[in-house]
Amino acid sequence: MSWGHAVSPDLVHWKQLPVAIAEENGIAIFSGSTVEDRDNTSGLCADQTQKKTPGCVVAIYTGQSEQKQTQNLAVSRDGGLTWTKFSGNPVLDEHSKDFRDPKVFWHAPSESWVMVVALPAEHKVRFYHSKNLRQWELGGEFGPAGAVGGVWECPDLFELPVRETPGKRDLMGKIDFTRWVLNVNVNPGGPAGGSGDQYFVGQFDGSRFSQDHPGSQPHWMDWGKDFYAATTFTNTAPGQNRTLVAWMSNWQYADKLPPLPGRGEMTVARSIYLREPASRASFTPSQEPLQLVQQPVLPTPVFKPYIPLFGASPYQTLTEINERIATEKLAGSVYLLRVTFDPGDAAEAGIKLRRSSTDPNQAAAEETVVGIEKERGRIFVDRTHSGKTDWSADFPVRVWAPLKHSQANSIRLEIVVDRNSVEVFAEDGATVLTSLIYPAASSQGLAFYSTPTPPGVGPALVRGVEFIPLN
Repeated sequence: MSWGHAVSPDLVHWKQLPVAIAEENGIAIFSGSTVEDRDNTSGLCADQTQKKTPGCVVAIYTGQSEQKQTQNLAVSRDGGLTWTKFSGNPVLDEHSKDFRDPKVFWHAPSESWVMVVALPAEHKVRFYHSKNLRQWELGGEFGPAGAVGGVWECPDLFELPVRETPGKRDLMGKIDFTRWVLNVNVNPGGPAGGSGDQYFVGQFDGSRFSQDHPGSQPHWMDWGKDFYAATTFTNTAPGQNRTLVAWMSNWQYADKLPPLPGRGEMTVARSIYLREPASRASFTPSQEPLQLVQQPVLPTPVFKPYIPLFGASPYQTLTEINERIATEKLAGSVYLLRVTFDPGDAAEAGIKLRRSSTDPNQAAAEETVVGIEKERGRIFVDRTHSGKTDWSADFPVRVWAPLKHSQANSIRLEIVVDRNSVEVFAEDGATVLTSLIYPAASSQGLAFYSTPTPPGVGPALVRGVEFIPLN
C-alpha cells in the first residue's frame, strides 16, 4: 500500500504521476495529509546551508505494520515529486493497532500545527499540537457522538464561512461569521448502507472541539452510496469557501468493482460552506440550524435563471421538454445538467439518465433515475437498471435523502454525469447524493418523466433547463 500522486491545473483534468511514497520494510503507507512548511518549522525544509526551500512539502501519514499503526513524516523539496522519509520515524506512537489517518493543518491563533487522528474502534478523534511537526503533545479528544455503527476513520477539521441565504444580487450569500466543522467517516453505518461520511459543527480552540448541538442526529455530508474519506485542501484564504474531494466508493463492494481503464476514482471537487436557513423559528436546541452546502468545481458558465419573454410562463411540461430533447438530440455520457423542478401533484417526477434509448418517448432497458417523491419529501437515485449491476448484491439499489424544503415547488437540481458516476446536488447544494454506475458506453439517452396525474390537477413542470457537455 503506497501513496499515489496526481496533479491538476483546475481540479478537473488530472495527470497521473509515479508513486510518491512507497511501502517498504514492512510498513504500509495508510492515509494522511500534507502541509507546506514555508517557515521550516520542522527543520526538514532547508538545504545544507540552512536556506529555506521554497515549496517544501511535508507529508504526515499512518505507517501500518503487523503490530500497530503510527504517525510518520516524509519530506519533498521539489513540490511533491520526490519524497524522503524522515529518519526519526515514527513521530507519534501510542502503541495501538487502531490509530490512523492524520489530518494536519496550521492553527494561527495558537501558532502551532494541529493533528486530528482517529481512534477507530473507540469512535473518537484526538487532537495533538506541535511547533515543529516532529514532537506532538495531546490536547483534547471528541466522541463518541453521532453515528457509531462502525469504525471511525479519516477525520478532518476546518473552519468554514457561514453565509446568509442568497439574494438576487448575492447568489452565494454574504458571510456572517465562521464555524468549525469536524468531518468523520464511519464504516459501516452510512445512510445508504455500508460506509458514509458524517460531520459535526462547533468551535475549536486549538486543543478541543465543542459541538454546537450535542446529542443531535447524525449530519451526513452525502446521502449517496459512494462517498467516503472526504478531505479538504488547506491554504484556503480566510473567509473563502473550502475545497473538498472524496473517494467515490463503498466498503461494501470496493474490492469487487468492475474493471475500467482505472479501478476506483474520486468525486468531482466541491466548494463547501455553511449557510444560515431562511428562518430559524422551527428549530429546537437538538437540531443543527446551519446547513452544509456543496457545489461542484467545474469550468462552466455561471447559472442565470431563465427569463420568460412577453410574459410567457418560464415553466415547460415534461412532454414539451422531452420534445425539445428529441429535436435537439440532447445526449451524452459526460455533462452537467441544471434544472428547476416543480413536481406538481405527481407522486413522483424526475430525470432518467444514461439511457440505452436516446428517444425520450421510448422505454429503455438501461437507465439511472434521479427522482423526487413529493409526498415523502425526499429525493432519490435509483440505479437498479443502471447497467452492469450483478457483480454485487449491494449495488442495484434505490437510495434517498430527505429534502430540507420538501413543500417547496421549486427544487433546484445540478447533476454531474460522468462515464460511470452520477453526482446530484439538490436544493442549491444543501442535499447531495453520489453514486457509481456502470452503463454501456452507448447508453447516452436522457428523458424527463413523472407518474400519471389525473385531469384537473397540477402536472410536473420544469424550468431553467441547461445541458452543458463537459467532454
